[in-house]
Amino acid sequence: MKVYCCQTEIVWEDKPRNFATARQLIDSAKPEPRSLVLLPEMFATGFSMNVPGIAEGLKSETADFLSRTAREFSIYLMGGIVTTAADHRGRNQAAVFNPLGKEIARYSKMQPFSLGGEAKAYGAGEDVVIFDWEGLKVAPFVCYDLRFPEVFRRAVRKGAEMFAVIANWPVKRIGHWVTLLQARAIENLALVAGTNRAGTDPKLQYDGRSLIVNEHGTVLADAGDGQKVIFAEVDPEAIRQWRTDFPALSDMRPE
Repeated sequence: MKVYCCQTEIVWEDKPRNFATARQLIDSAKPEPRSLVLLPEMFATGFSMNVPGIAEGLKSETADFLSRTAREFSIYLMGGIVTTAADHRGRNQAAVFNPLGKEIARYSKMQPFSLGGEAKAYGAGEDVVIFDWEGLKVAPFVCYDLRFPEVFRRAVRKGAEMFAVIANWPVKRIGHWVTLLQARAIENLALVAGTNRAGTDPKLQYDGRSLIVNEHGTVLADAGDGQKVIFAEVDPEAIRQWRTDFPALSDMRPE
């Protein structure tokens, strides 16, 4: 089993160009069938607060792209998508499609980034989500969620063995990104794949640093800066064996 992180340079609010970039990167990586491939948070638009201009409803071109591309490459594909909730605010989501192009998970970001105005434009999700990737239990998360260990713990209590974190995490705080990805892996005895964007938007610069971190906190792959794809082998039995050999999760206090 392999997981791939596609670190894209996102063109501001230009879905067709961003779809083309994502597909080209996936094609260049030639992922093994049934691999898990991750695209960044809001990969189709960038981290935009323009909810009326970018949100999608039941007819969703971003969901169509993810479904079509997952089917074309016979992969599990996860990427960011923006929808609208009943209160007219957006939902910053991670959507997952299987190799048949069927949606198997949709997670809404539980911790909108208040400092960046996201909490005003986007409503918070209510709970974690778990999906099955070839027998491995994976929990999707989005960007600022990474600073809140309690939501990752909630996912572990529901059986998560791996975290897939998609982000638009700026260069000025990139050291936090690296450290927190490793921390979430170590404290939860879980594999973590963090997929960030590269490039610039109207306000911020991004230098990527997408990482794949094993259950010991060891970095298996680091994308550095720029547009590229990284990957790593995933061994579910190694994760489970470590949880048996070092059963720290059994010492968790009740919530």
